[in-house]
Amino acid sequence: MLVKTVFELQNILKELKKSSKSVGFVPTMGALHDGHLGLIERASLENDIVVVSIFINPTQFNNQEDLVNYPRTLDKDLTLLEEKITNYLVFSPDTSEIYPANDDFQPIDLGHLNNILEGKFRPGHFQGVVHVVHNLFKIVQPQKAYFGQKDFQQLAIIRFMNKKFGFSIEIVACETLREPSGLAMSSRNIRLSEEEKVDALIIWETMNFIRDNKMNFGPSELKEQAIQFFDKGRLKLEYLEIVQADNLLEATDWQESTVCCIAAYCGNVRLIDNLLF
Repeated sequence: MLVKTVFELQNILKELKKSSKSVGFVPTMGALHDGHLGLIERASLENDIVVVSIFINPTQFNNQEDLVNYPRTLDKDLTLLEEKITNYLVFSPDTSEIYPANDDFQPIDLGHLNNILEGKFRPGHFQGVVHVVHNLFKIVQPQKAYFGQKDFQQLAIIRFMNKKFGFSIEIVACETLREPSGLAMSSRNIRLSEEEKVDALIIWETMNFIRDNKMNFGPSELKEQAIQFFDKGRLKLEYLEIVQADNLLEATDWQESTVCCIAAYCGNVRLIDNLLF
């Protein structure tokens, strides 16, 4: 079922909740792939109904060219869901539905999370993410919401905002799904040529280089070696950082949970990935 307005969606959800039906939520920007399907399939197993939002959020693009070029494949997305999932509905609203004239959203201070990694290179991005997720959470009011770990920093920020705004929503993190080659599944992969998909594997290879050598070097020294390893490939590195998984601050030694985060350009396509150690 395709729903376009907040009014219609909330009426449907109101009736479901009267019957004590549980609601899971998977927010997306469309161009669905197997990574999204992994989130949606898990949500469909753990809830009576899954709301899948498809909304290309303009407020989280600091690069307008990226917004213009973002793939828009609603008909294909609907067909894919119809083939794979049964207990779902799609919420695909216009911008005015998400950002109405009486929008009461108040920005929050994200602290250091807003100024490192993605936040450093995409100013305003995470405030846009917080705004849209806040409004979607208020509209859908699910019991659980599902997010992929590929956007590791985004996941940390959503957990932070969920607590800050007092939403009683369980945030479920799902592992990054990868192609057999190791390339992380992403809607942006549509824009890569077959040759560029091969070039992009340097991201996966570099993260594995770090994993394989972490017992021999500290994070700082291994970071420099990893950058040299990465630079043997054809991508343009934006950042490579080894950080503590719980707070995303620079790792000075190998904690129980450490993560390497990478952003790089493959041609004109910006890719991000991460690997937990």
